[in-house]
Amino acid sequence: MTLNEQLKHKIDFKTKPLGALGLLEDLALQVGLIQNTLTPELKNPALLVFAADHGLADEGVSAYPKDVTWQMVMNFVAGGAAINVFCRQNSINLKVIDAGVDFDFPADAPVINAKIARGSHNMRHEPAMTATECAAAIQKGRELVQAEADNSCNIIGFGEMGIGNTSASSLLMHRFLNIPIEDCIGAGTGSHGEQLTRKMRILKEVSEKYDPKTPEETLATFGGLEIAMMVGAMLEASEQRMILLIDGFIATASVLTAIQLNPEVRANCVFCHSSNERGHKLMLEKLDAKPMLHLDLRVGEGTGAALALPLVQAAVNFLNEMASFEAAGVTNKE
Repeated sequence: MTLNEQLKHKIDFKTKPLGALGLLEDLALQVGLIQNTLTPELKNPALLVFAADHGLADEGVSAYPKDVTWQMVMNFVAGGAAINVFCRQNSINLKVIDAGVDFDFPADAPVINAKIARGSHNMRHEPAMTATECAAAIQKGRELVQAEADNSCNIIGFGEMGIGNTSASSLLMHRFLNIPIEDCIGAGTGSHGEQLTRKMRILKEVSEKYDPKTPEETLATFGGLEIAMMVGAMLEASEQRMILLIDGFIATASVLTAIQLNPEVRANCVFCHSSNERGHKLMLEKLDAKPMLHLDLRVGEGTGAALALPLVQAAVNFLNEMASFEAAGVTNKE
């Protein structure tokens, strides 16, 4: 039997009705295939939060000012954000990365300095990143994941912080999935009414301004430094045969981008939740993804990934620890 067949047999003959553990059974099969074993294990789970500013935020596409990016990073390192709470709860190693924040963090702040630039450029006037900046961000993301792999981490989540990054994600989604830009735009941090109308008008204008030809050009044109760094991190994590915990709208737009560069990334992705951001459900459908949680989250930071980790652990545990009909002496159905 192939490994796939062996895993399915092991799952099907646990002491339960066939398929009764639902998505956990799919998850156990996926993790076993990623790790190429009938007895997978989760080791040193990590969550990387990438932060950067966006030049397009100067156009008023977000309900919050750009300063909130660096202020929230300081909240992360002080341990006060939602992601800190959930990582502490689930014993996840949290790293906060400055991919391109327009701020100088204190030297003693536990922020990984990976700053490529002080934010992306204003897409209304020029591409978000130069090709050089984008490539540097991708490479740095790879290096950060390599460091986690060196620490024996085999399951990794991705979070982000960047005022304006739902706009960048909407543009990437629009381009890669050929979905009308209007269907890709949501409230983000809380845009409503006239502000949401302005956001739609500006993003439509930005989309029509450029015609990138390759995935790399599209990412450089419409992305952000934290998104590009996350793309590099996801590419490396896939190559390291890690389980990728995919969070909400921005993380899904990032993995959508990574998949354009290497389609094999998709097989390692666990989609953790379906967010309350308008375009996220559409993206999940296009990726044929079944999210683990439906909690109406819309906070980013990797919160959905942190919350979903115990479910991945549950899938691994039932596969490894639950008795089979034969071992338990329980009569199976005919």
